[in-house]
Amino acid sequence: MKRPILVASMVALVLVAGLSVLLATRHPVSDATSANSPLVGRLAPALEGPYLGRTGTFDLAAHRGQIVVVNFWASWCVPCQLEAANLSTVAWSERHRGVDLVGVVFNDTVAAALAFARHYGSLYPSIVDHGGVLANRYGVTAPPTTFVIGRTGRVVAFLVGPLGTAQLEHVIARVRAQES
Repeated sequence: MKRPILVASMVALVLVAGLSVLLATRHPVSDATSANSPLVGRLAPALEGPYLGRTGTFDLAAHRGQIVVVNFWASWCVPCQLEAANLSTVAWSERHRGVDLVGVVFNDTVAAALAFARHYGSLYPSIVDHGGVLANRYGVTAPPTTFVIGRTGRVVAFLVGPLGTAQLEHVIARVRAQES
């Protein structure tokens, strides 16, 4: 009777050890994919809407002269959950360096989006896209989708998928260098 228990325990131990090695050596979630968009190189479409969880409205036109990162996200989107901390990190580190970050709530309820922003400690504002008007204007079909808009108001990058901190910082540095 002791032998089967010993064998089962050893098998379980080997499985746990194997899973631990797999998790410890796996590659992190890959960065977003730089993709083609008909908007790249063109003036960004109008982007304005009510702030999520506070009064006032965001208007992209008021941010001309800044680099603006526009991230379409949703609370139900697992990749959005993966990138949430990265976006806050970049928003915090770039807050006094001419970069603004704004989220756009994609196909989600205000209550769920507010809970998401509180849970992930969002350090940048988001706006509500009632009826998907902004998503349609930008051609967004699924989150997370990110546009980087240069100081002149032109779309300079289009990224699909969860963003890594280093990846977004690299894109911002590239935009700064091109616009200097």
